Amino acid sequence: MTERKTSMREKTPVQKTAGTRRAALCLTALSGLLAALFLISFVLGRYDVPLSQVARILVSRLVPLEKTWSPNMEAAVINIRLPRIALACMVGCCLALAGTAYQSVFQNPMAAPDILGASSGACFGAALAILLGFSRGGITGMAFVFSLVTVVLVYIIGARTRGSRVISILLAGVMVSSLFSAGTSFIKLVADPSNELPAITYWLMGSLSGARLSEVGFALIPMTIGAAPLLLLRWRINLLTLGEEEASTLGVNTGALRLTVVLCATFLTAASVAVSGMIGWVGLVIPHLSRKLVGNDCRYLLPASMLMGASFLMLVDDISRNLMTTEIPIGILTAFIGAPFFIYLMTRRGNAL
Repeated sequence: MTERKTSMREKTPVQKTAGTRRAALCLTALSGLLAALFLISFVLGRYDVPLSQVARILVSRLVPLEKTWSPNMEAAVINIRLPRIALACMVGCCLALAGTAYQSVFQNPMAAPDILGASSGACFGAALAILLGFSRGGITGMAFVFSLVTVVLVYIIGARTRGSRVISILLAGVMVSSLFSAGTSFIKLVADPSNELPAITYWLMGSLSGARLSEVGFALIPMTIGAAPLLLLRWRINLLTLGEEEASTLGVNTGALRLTVVLCATFLTAASVAVSGMIGWVGLVIPHLSRKLVGNDCRYLLPASMLMGASFLMLVDDISRNLMTTEIPIGILTAFIGAPFFIYLMTRRGNAL
């Protein structure tokens, strides 16, 4: 943290200009990568749809075109692949943004999107909905509601605790998360082992299988509400790295800013987990990779994390649905990829974290 403060203060105008150019170049490259993966993802699948036909089908939704594709191609692109690819992009983007926001606010490289128990609450809500026989939409709604309930409980407990507000909220998050995890375990214990238990277990692994356009619309609103303030406040988040006193002298209400950032990041986490299940490591690893490319300046770090997170989860989802005859839950793959890579970041020379 001290090194970060020093580097922010001592950069010359030439260094700042070079850093800005490099960040802009990286953001442009990441945008191009995301666009390429977005199109390629439509081609990948067991039912072959040429890229040219994919482009025509997508464009036909905006302007009338002569049909050169079959009804099966259109169904595969619009009803099956488009919702899944869109959700992969949105969830990866939001989890990475939430992780970057948490790490920047708490100045902790190990901060992750589920730090306040939003993921545990969503898992409990989804497990309860499956136990009660709810539809897919009901499961998503219950996961989102209980995720928010968890965060509200954390803030109520943290507000009634003496001492540092941030530490109190973090400790409350650990305790409430543990409580809801125990509730999920109990639901798994009493669930029907033939139908309900496998459904609960599969949801907890994280998957975008069976994604629908209605879920994209459901997630888009809370994700936008959570992401927009973070992007608008990203230059102010930089000031938190200078310390409480110095940030206050610059006119920043650090308490209100921290609370706003944490609430927005938690909202993103709740919306993401509700539609995808438990997908770990994206919000922990992607922010560190983004820092390697654009540095610690949140003006560039937050957009870079969003672009890289979306690309990463789309790529992992492509592997998930094409690697084997049976689909691999995406949460398993992110753990297989994320954990070894994070170990590499921790053990390499030069203080990678």
